[in-house]
Amino acid sequence: MVVKIAIIKSGNIGPSPVIDLLLDERADRPNIDVRTFGSGAKMNPEQVEDVVPKIDAFEPDFAIFISPNPGAPGPARARELLSEKDIPAIIIGDAPGKGKKDEMDEQGLGYIIVMSDPMIGAKREWLDPTEMAIFNSDILKVLAETGALRLVQKTIDGVIEQAEAGAIELPKLIITAEKAAEAGGFANPYAKAKAIAAYEMAGSVANLDMKGCFMTKGFENFIPLVAAAHEIAACAAKLAQEAREIEKANDTVLRTPHMKEGNPGCKTDLISKPE
Repeated sequence: MVVKIAIIKSGNIGPSPVIDLLLDERADRPNIDVRTFGSGAKMNPEQVEDVVPKIDAFEPDFAIFISPNPGAPGPARARELLSEKDIPAIIIGDAPGKGKKDEMDEQGLGYIIVMSDPMIGAKREWLDPTEMAIFNSDILKVLAETGALRLVQKTIDGVIEQAEAGAIELPKLIITAEKAAEAGGFANPYAKAKAIAAYEMAGSVANLDMKGCFMTKGFENFIPLVAAAHEIAACAAKLAQEAREIEKANDTVLRTPHMKEGNPGCKTDLISKPE
């Protein structure tokens, strides 16, 4: 059986650029067929209303909608549209989505909330595209090296297995620092501590960005705040890398590649075959 998955991207959060690659890293996994649909950088209701119906022609076994802030007008409209379809759907969002989990339960939607995924801090005229890319790469590094992305992968792989068996139980997951680090499989306690610290640091970026972008007047006042938030993101990325380097030094890095048949494998020794 080939499981058909529709991924709808709206706006940008950390997992967005790699969500489909987490499931098919070599683009040759035989048991899934993935299509991505996107509204681009904008995530307003009109863009969402245009893109969500496009998944119908694909006839997916389940859908994933990924965006910042599931409570914002565009993502909220996407939740409404998906809840009306006869297709199991999972919402992947950032920390504001935690406050909407009861609504998503009522709508019959699953969810994966990545608590450490912060919004970028800058107002329009002060957001340089290069700095935007650097910030997003730092956050992606934190999510990858702390175990958060592995937990996203593991959770969706579980849904794929359920779809193959004919019955899907949608996930209800809020990814905390501890859950991310557990999925990271750190053998060394210092590496695990660094990963938890990196995840928590990345999460704190959102609070400082919120203060700078929406609560502080005068560019001479808000620019230092959002610049500080970006510095925290950069330090979090370095700390996450340090955690992985400890595991590499001990040859205990957990790897979970997809095997020839599509099922996840597992190994820790670098020079070994996954099982």
